[in-house]
Amino acid sequence: MLRLSVGALRDRWQLFAGAVVAVALGVGLVQSGLQVMAATDRVVLPAGLSGIERARIREGYAGAATLLGMTVMLAVFLTVFIVSTTFGFTVVQRRRELALLRLIGAQRGSLRLMLLGEALLLGVLGTAVGVPVGALGTYAQSKLLISLGMLPPWFHAPWDLGALYAAAIVGVSTALTGVLAAAWRASRITALEALSDLPGNQPVMTGWRWFWGLSAAAFTALLVIVAQAAGDLVAGLMIALLVMVTGSVALSQLSPIAVPWAGRLPALVLRGNLVADLARANVLHAVRRSAATAAPLIVLVGLLVGLWGTFGTLAKAVGEEQRQLVTADLVADGLVPPAADIAAVSPQTAVPVTVRRKGHTVYSEAIGIDPKAWQQTHKLRPRKGSLNQLTGATIAIGPGMSAEGYKLGSVLSATFDKRPVKLKVVAILPETLDVGDNFFVPRALTPSGRTETLVKVAEGVDPAMVARRLGDAQPIADWAEDRGKAQQRGNTGIFAVLMGLAGVYAAVAVVNAIVMAAADRRREFALARMAGLTRAQVVLVALIESLTVVLIGVLLGCVVAAAALAGVATGTANTYGVVVLAIPWRLLALILGGSLVVVGSTAAATAWAATRPQPITLLGGRE
Repeated sequence: MLRLSVGALRDRWQLFAGAVVAVALGVGLVQSGLQVMAATDRVVLPAGLSGIERARIREGYAGAATLLGMTVMLAVFLTVFIVSTTFGFTVVQRRRELALLRLIGAQRGSLRLMLLGEALLLGVLGTAVGVPVGALGTYAQSKLLISLGMLPPWFHAPWDLGALYAAAIVGVSTALTGVLAAAWRASRITALEALSDLPGNQPVMTGWRWFWGLSAAAFTALLVIVAQAAGDLVAGLMIALLVMVTGSVALSQLSPIAVPWAGRLPALVLRGNLVADLARANVLHAVRRSAATAAPLIVLVGLLVGLWGTFGTLAKAVGEEQRQLVTADLVADGLVPPAADIAAVSPQTAVPVTVRRKGHTVYSEAIGIDPKAWQQTHKLRPRKGSLNQLTGATIAIGPGMSAEGYKLGSVLSATFDKRPVKLKVVAILPETLDVGDNFFVPRALTPSGRTETLVKVAEGVDPAMVARRLGDAQPIADWAEDRGKAQQRGNTGIFAVLMGLAGVYAAVAVVNAIVMAAADRRREFALARMAGLTRAQVVLVALIESLTVVLIGVLLGCVVAAAALAGVATGTANTYGVVVLAIPWRLLALILGGSLVVVGSTAAATAWAATRPQPITLLGGRE
C-alpha cells in the first residue's frame, strides 16, 4: 500500500499541491507561534521603568500570547479543512481507480490504509517545507507584534526545540485527521463501480453532510431568534460570535444545495449569450465543483465581515453610550474658567496611580474630579455609595473596575508619584462599555497631570460660539466618537493578523479547488471545442463560471454576517433607542476584489493549460 501511496502522490501531484502548501503554512505558523509564545512567558523588564510601564509591558505580553494562541488554533483548523477538502475531491476523481482496486481484490481496509499512507507522506512533506517557513515566521511575527505595540522593541524569541517537535506532530496529525472522512468514503466504493464511467452521478450530499448542515442551520436559526428576543446588547454580541461559526458551517456543508439556489440570481443576468449560457449551466449543474470553490469564501466572509462588524459596532456603541451619558456640550484641553455663557465646567485630571488590595496590585490612571461639577455634566450615578462623599482621602471605583470585587467602605493603599496614601472607597459606579475610567479621586489629590474640561454652555447659547471662543474645544459628539475609536484601535492590529491568515488559507483552498477541478475537465473542454467553441471561448466560459461562484460565495457569506449582526443591531436599538451598526464596506470590497482577482486569474490560467492539447487527443475511448 505504501508503494501505491507514493505512486499516487507522484502521478497526481497537482491535486495534492494545495494540501502540501496548507500543511507547510500550518507547521510554520504553529512552530513560530509556539516559539514566540514560549518567549512571552519570560518577561524581560529593563531597570528604570515605572510601575505603570511595567504593567503595560506585561499586559502587552499577555495580549501577544492570546493572539498567537488564536493564530495557532486557526491555522490548525484551516489546515484540516483544506486537507479534508483535497482528499474528498480526490476520492471523487479517483472513484473508478479505487473501484478497480476493489475489483482485483483490495479490501476496504487496504483502501483506507492507502489513503492514510498518502496523508502521512503529505504531512511529512509539508512538515519538511514548513520548518524553514517557521524559522522565518518567528522573525516576522516578532517584528509584527513589536510594530503593533504589543511587545517591546528589545523582545527576542530564541530557538525552541520543543516548538519544532510540536509543529512536526501537528503537521502529520492534521494531515491524518483531514483524510479520515475521505478514507471512510473510499472504503464504501464497490467493485462494480469499476464498470461505470459516470462518477459524476454519485450524490454530493451524503447523509453526514445533510446531518451536520441541517443541524448547524437549525442551531443558527435558533440563535438568531434568541438574540432578537433577548434584545440585549451584551447577549447580542456573545450570540453573534456563535452565529458566525455555526452559520458558516451550515452554509459550507449545504453549499451543494445553497450555491446552485443562489446561482439562479446571477443566472438571470447571464442569459442570451452562448458563452454566458454555458457558464450559467456549469454553475447550476456542476454542483460539486461550484460548492468546493464557494465554501472557503463563505467561511472567510462570514467570519471576517461578521467579526469586524461586531467589534466595529461595539466601538460605535461606546461612542453613542458616552454621548448619551455626558450632558456637557464641549470638551476642551486644560482648565476653562467660568464665564457668563457657560453653565458648568467639570475639569478632569488624569495621573498614574498604583492601587494595592489584598496582595493584588493595579497600575492604572486615576481621574481627579470635582464631584458636584462632574455630576452636573454626567448622567451616570453610582450603584453603591455617593459621589458627594468624594472628599479628602477617598476614592470612587470607576466603570472599568466595577466588576473587580471592590467593597464599599474598604480602605485601599494607593501611590501617587511615589506618595503613598490610604483611600476609603465611598462610591462604586456601574459598568459601561467604555472601560477607560478605573478610579476617581478628589482633584486635590491630583494637582498636576493631563487635564481636560467638560463644558456645559448656558441655556440659549450656541455651543459653536463658545467653542470658537475657547479655541481648541471639541463637540461632545466628536469626543465620544473618538473614545469609541480609541477602544477599537486596540483590536485593529489583532484583526489585521487574523484577517491576513484567514485570507491566505482561503486563497490556498480556492486555488486548490480550481486546480483539482481543471485536472478533471480536460475532456469537457475538448468536447466544447469539438462542438465549435474556440479555445478563447472555452477559457472565457471557465472564467465567467468562476467569477459567478465568487459572487455567490461572498453573497452567502454576507448572509451569515448579516444574521450575526442582526442581534447586535436589535440590542443597540433597545439599549440606546437608536440602531448602532458598523458595516465594514471597505473590508467587504477588499475581500470581493481580491477573490475575483485570485479566482479569475487561476481559473483562466488552468483552463488555458487544460486546453493546450488538441481536442481529438483527449476524446479517445477509455481502456
